[in-house]
Amino acid sequence: MPRSVVRLPSQVQPPFEVYVSGVPQAEGVDYEIRGRELVFEGRMLRKDEVSGWRWLLGSIGIGTYRQDDSVDVRYALDGRPMVAEGLAVAVVDED
Repeated sequence: MPRSVVRLPSQVQPPFEVYVSGVPQAEGVDYEIRGRELVFEGRMLRKDEVSGWRWLLGSIGIGTYRQDDSVDVRYALDGRPMVAEGLAVAVVDED
């Protein structure tokens, strides 16, 4: 079953909030915390990489759309609200 893994930046400490493409996620329902990683079991989160050809098509008004998930974490650092945006996603496919 595939799973997506997101490594938390070192400055992120609990408590924090997790969002995927702007939608709040619930610990234990949508993801689990394992050490310094967020694990999304059974979900294939993907970050769209825009190639030169797709950029060129977009620049002339021809849209190409693919799954483009953004994982953001909202947390506090020294009492100040912070957001870690667009964290890297690794997909692990285990059989």
